Amino acid sequence: MHRLALLIVVLAVTLTSVSDVARAQSVVPPGPKLTMTVVVHPIPTHPQYARVDAVYHRELIPQRSGGRIEVKGSTWTEMGITGYEIVRMARQGQIDIGSSALTYIAQDVPVLDAGDLAGLNPTVEQARKALEALVPVVNKDLEKVNVKIIGTFPYPAQILFCRSPIKGLADVKGRKVRTFGPSLNDLMTALGATPVSLAYAETYTALERGVVDCAITGSGSGNAAKWYEVTTHQYTLPLSWSVSGYFTNLTWWNKLDPPVRKFLEETWKEMSDRQWQFGGVEMTQDGIDCNSNRPAGCKIGTLAKDKAMVEVKATDADRELLKRLLSEAVLPAWVKRCGARCGEIFNQVIAPVAGVRATAR
Repeated sequence: MHRLALLIVVLAVTLTSVSDVARAQSVVPPGPKLTMTVVVHPIPTHPQYARVDAVYHRELIPQRSGGRIEVKGSTWTEMGITGYEIVRMARQGQIDIGSSALTYIAQDVPVLDAGDLAGLNPTVEQARKALEALVPVVNKDLEKVNVKIIGTFPYPAQILFCRSPIKGLADVKGRKVRTFGPSLNDLMTALGATPVSLAYAETYTALERGVVDCAITGSGSGNAAKWYEVTTHQYTLPLSWSVSGYFTNLTWWNKLDPPVRKFLEETWKEMSDRQWQFGGVEMTQDGIDCNSNRPAGCKIGTLAKDKAMVEVKATDADRELLKRLLSEAVLPAWVKRCGARCGEIFNQVIAPVAGVRATAR
């Protein structure tokens, strides 16, 4: 009898626990099916898409929502776009959610560059703190044009890939360098290089043909696009983090059933957390190791077996040069482009994190 009683108690506790788990996972109550259109990341083979976003789109969101939410997910190249169009597409309701580097969008909304200016964040941890401080402010501006940021993430550290030897940051002088945003243009110009604005998908061919001598992208992103096939040296000082946002159409977002909106909000927060760790931390070193043909450290990307790149590490002098050019060239140029209000926003929300202030010149 004692054993029977104990079995009944255990069974009751087990059933209660299973029921609690089921209730916890049934965040979305029954209702009309929702089909979402989501466009994120440059290419389908990029690990941050294949291993994170795509898993949520195809598996986790449908499962966790009990089949109520379906995601039609794709990447920029699959949609025939470059990433610069994401906010416009979200604003016009062509997509429900899309991702793009903030510096891409900064050409239309310059204040978005504030959290990831070239040379601002030596570590991904600081980059995240800067973005967390900035997003509530910039969302006030974005909401005026019917768009809202619901999550952020970085790509791996943005480094230099070059077709010929490079010894340090100053070595870019006289070279044509692929860039993808105004503040990187300012930095390259200050160093005596010629910035060339190219879409990510166009850069492999430009490097192969010598249209550019060097190109800036994430260590793991360059690996994903096989830039090691057309370059020889990687200079691994982080110039920025290509911090990106998940942008949503505000009208669509506000019309969602509250439980559905809460579910999606929590899902994109979880996805963002994973991306900051995976993209910013794990893929940064993995990309460098893969490009350098170091099997022990290459667990995510593709090992450059026959095209091992030379890794060139930054010196203290390089880091000081980057810090000086941030203050003397990058920040003043951005404030001039963006306006006095942007300088005020920077000093209010970014300066306490980064330890540098914007001053009029």
